Amino acid sequence: MSSTPSTNRTSNDVATVERTLGGTTYSPRFDIWENEDEMILYGDLPGVTPENLDVRFEKPVLTIHGKVNPRHNDIKFLHGEYGIGDFHGTFTIGEAIDTERISAELKNGVVTVHLPKNEKVKPRRIEVKCC
Repeated sequence: MSSTPSTNRTSNDVATVERTLGGTTYSPRFDIWENEDEMILYGDLPGVTPENLDVRFEKPVLTIHGKVNPRHNDIKFLHGEYGIGDFHGTFTIGEAIDTERISAELKNGVVTVHLPKNEKVKPRRIEVKCC
């Protein structure tokens, strides 16, 4: 069983934008990295402040939701890839993660979510006994 969080999105070079009745929403891009102790999600969220970011875990789903305010209200871009409006990302978290110890931080427009592994799934060295 893989410990990698699963997501329903596909990988693109540009964040997916969706027009809705309430405005524009988008799905930010995330990288997932793993070592022996934890999995780490890195999400590009330029322009997001901690007040506009909500990270929640409701078994078995980790949700990252927030809002990016427009940088300029009075100009029309020739080309835009920067996500503006509400964003939403969800990840299904398996039993390999110790959900009580999930933590998140926001620095320089990148949210980092730490997903510590349960002790029972971490690699461990088995002592070999001799007669």
